[in-house]
Formats: sequence, C-alpha cells, structure tokens
Amino acid sequence: MVRVVGTDPGTSSLDLLLLVDGNVASQERLAPETLQRDPAALPALLQRWSPIDLVAGPSGYGLPLIRGDALTAQHLEEMSLVRPDQRGVDTGVLGFRSWVRAVAASGFPVVFLPGGVHLPTIPAHRKLNTIDLGTADKVAVAALALHFEASRSGGGWGGSTFAVVELGSAFSAVLVVERGRLVDAAAGTRGPIGARSGGCWDGEVAYWLSPLTKDHLFRGGLRDLGPDGPAAFRESLAKHVAGLQAVTPFERIYLSGAAADRPEIAALARAALAPLGTLIPLDSLPGAWVKHAAQGSALLADGLAGGRHAELVASLEFAGATGTVWDGLRLSQPGGPV
Repeated sequence: MVRVVGTDPGTSSLDLLLLVDGNVASQERLAPETLQRDPAALPALLQRWSPIDLVAGPSGYGLPLIRGDALTAQHLEEMSLVRPDQRGVDTGVLGFRSWVRAVAASGFPVVFLPGGVHLPTIPAHRKLNTIDLGTADKVAVAALALHFEASRSGGGWGGSTFAVVELGSAFSAVLVVERGRLVDAAAGTRGPIGARSGGCWDGEVAYWLSPLTKDHLFRGGLRDLGPDGPAAFRESLAKHVAGLQAVTPFERIYLSGAAADRPEIAALARAALAPLGTLIPLDSLPGAWVKHAAQGSALLADGLAGGRHAELVASLEFAGATGTVWDGLRLSQPGGPV
C-alpha cells in the first residue's frame, strides 16, 4: 500500500493531497496566515496522515529530485530565488521558505521536484538565459494533464501531444508536452500576462525601474491594467500559445488554474485559445478539490515511490533531471551565478 502526499505552495494557499494506492484519501488547504500563526500545523497534518512513504515537498523553481535529508542552504536559494537583501520581507509566495524547512524537518521521507529547466526533455538551446520554464508546480499540472490525456487518447504516453495553459492566481504559464515529454514552456515573467503579473518583461522597462524587487514581479497583471487590460491579457495569451505551437504543433489545449475559475478570465482565455485548438478544462482526480498542482504533485510522488503512476514519471524522464536554475545563464552579472 503506497501512501504519498503532494503539495502546491501557491500564492494564496498551501494545498496538500494524500493518495493511497493512487486514490484520493484526504486533502487539506492551509492559509499562509494559519501557518504563520501555528508553524506546527504542517508537520501535525502529515503526522495525522502517517504512515507516509513519500512527500513531494513545496519545490518553488524546482530541484533535480533532491531528498529532504540532503537539502542544503544553497538548494533553498535555488527554489526560492530571493536575493539576500530581500529576505525577511513579505514578498513572493508568503512563507515559502518556512514551509520548505518545516517539511524537510518533519521526519517524513521528502523529495523536491524539478522545474522545467531541470528536465532533459527540454533542449538546451531553449534554456539559454532562462530560469522559468515552468516552476515545479506548473510541471505538476502538466503531469496531471498527461495522466488524463494518455488515458483518453488511446495512444498512451507516446501518443500524447498537447499544451497546458495554467492561469494561476498571480502568474500564467503555457507548457507543451510532445509524445509524453515536456519540451517547451512560456511561463511566469517570461510568459503571458497573468492575473497579477505582467508576464514577460521589456528589458528597457526593467532597466528604467531598477533596482527591481520581487514585488515588481507580482505587479502589472490584469488587475492593474485598467480598461485596456482584457485586450492585453487576451492577446498576450494568444501570442504565446501560437508562438509555441509554431515550433511544436499541437491541437489540444488544457486549461487550468485558480484564475481560470473566474468567469470573466475564463471567457478571455476561451476567446484567445479557441482559434488555436480544442480547449479542454482540466479535470480533477476523483474526489479531489485541491488545486491541480497538488494533484499532479501527488501523482508524481506516487510514481517516484513505485506506485501505479511510475510510468507517468518515466514518460516525463524525471530520473534525468539535473543542474540548477542558473545553468542556462549567459549574461554577465558581477558576483552572480553565471
């Protein structure tokens, strides 16, 4: 009996899902304020769900399958990407670093999942001067979509080619799966406009506003753009999806994310994506109501623990995950990792 937990450290909550032999057994949503008030709430929840064979921990920008007992301070920097001058400031995903520490110190077997930049299936030239090719939670959403696509298409893992549009509460992402492998992405601050984020940056704007802070990355999205925002959001999404489609053709597009649950944003997404393919709302696992990233994370944990979803992990080539988020950088930055 394989018992695993998936997590999603989102901007608005920490979602957790317990799978037992691949089936939903329990789930929980913890608000950042709850965890700030009671840091023991997270390990206490895991204890209630024990025994646990593996926890897919909150992974941020991702790590190449690093176990919790091997986590270092450097690994935490890679996952959170917060400059030393900004630590201790309420910015980004509130409480993320403390969530990671709590899970790693919980005494349960923990693994931190890769982001797109760590996967060998994305060619090296697509990683140049890039960090965000899908954070670990976006990769988990793609894994959930692959789980459903492979089951429905009849072509198995190798017959699964599609895109996932994930409209989170802050950022948007588009991930492309070709023949069961994640091969490309436009995500976060190099992707489409999001509900809170302005998406990809104009370098001259970044220069003019510098020194930038993490908080800048959570601004300029749909909620900040006024009357022109809906048109900008719709066109930004269409341009990114169409651009990825020109390189890797796909016809089916799965739609996911907290922002996609808002009717006005879902309508904008449908208008942008309908001319580009068949739009499919991403399903949930039977009985699951937590966010899709927590569901996908749990499937990956199950596969990594030798459960029924081992072929899903194999298709995504997680065993070949390697490197750091900085490996593709070719820009000169004094004192920085290049």
